[in-house]
Amino acid sequence: MTTTDRALGAFYGLAIGDALGMPTQLLSRSVVTELFGDVPWFAPGPEVSEISAGLPAGRVTDDTDQAVIVARTLIDGGGSIDLGLLAERLLAWERAISATGSLDLLGPSTKKALVSVSEGAAPDGAGRWGDTNGAAMRVTPVGIATPVEPLDRLCAAVAGANRLTHDTDVANAGASAVAAAVSAGVDGADMDAAIRVARAAAAIGARHGHHVAGARVADRVGWAVGLVEGCGDDEALDIVDRLVGTSLATQEAVPAAFAIASLAPDDPWRACRLAARLGGDSDTIAAMAGAVVGACTGLSAMPAEAVRLVRDVNDLHLEPIVDELLALRSKAGR
Repeated sequence: MTTTDRALGAFYGLAIGDALGMPTQLLSRSVVTELFGDVPWFAPGPEVSEISAGLPAGRVTDDTDQAVIVARTLIDGGGSIDLGLLAERLLAWERAISATGSLDLLGPSTKKALVSVSEGAAPDGAGRWGDTNGAAMRVTPVGIATPVEPLDRLCAAVAGANRLTHDTDVANAGASAVAAAVSAGVDGADMDAAIRVARAAAAIGARHGHHVAGARVADRVGWAVGLVEGCGDDEALDIVDRLVGTSLATQEAVPAAFAIASLAPDDPWRACRLAARLGGDSDTIAAMAGAVVGACTGLSAMPAEAVRLVRDVNDLHLEPIVDELLALRSKAGR
């Protein structure tokens, strides 16, 4: 397994998890089970969904689209994020998506920050209250582009990418956990090692940004993984749904993603399907779980037909983006 295969596994794992979770997002777990069973394959958005109705099977959501925006902004900046350019691109993306009639637009923290910027606020102060999981959902490119060691540098890079919309300790902790697990996976770590480095990164990431009230992400990741250890799939999903939580809150969604990842450490397809079965913010949880497991197993562990479908439905070609992110990683590692 090559570094490129692992990096592609992370980015396509994000997209595949996102697409599997698209039709189940915001639904209850019981409704997901009734409509989709064990989520054997991609499905179109159901009529009962307030946000996904009418979307074709395999369509990605804001998770993948915004991760690509972050990746391209990182590449254009030679490894750093121009916050003004990121704001312009996110706003342009929302205008384009809104014109199609989609309701799957900017999340609450990102929307609040970008409204503030559009009204004249400085981009580096707009994310003062952003504590939801939007930062963690789109941080995978930072993990691909940045070596995991030294961990302080990786967490600082994450905080720099988050400053526009999620400049809080909770959001930085969650995004640092995901980025570090992805980066460790790209370097060859297995899931156990990736989870360990994720917890360490969450603790460091929490030192960045403004304080907001919230449970410690590092502790909740370890707790959530421990809760599902040894459980069967249905029992584990019930535990994540009832105890860990599947909302947009960083301290729920990120631990939920790691709990799911721990259930399928060698199978990113299974991890994505399990996360999609949760309902709630299932597209984001599945995207994060898919990115983490995909980094540890590589793209070759994904069903080729699943990769093809997501590529075709979304005209998504991540290979050149990943090559450029890995070039940044190589430069940073010198």
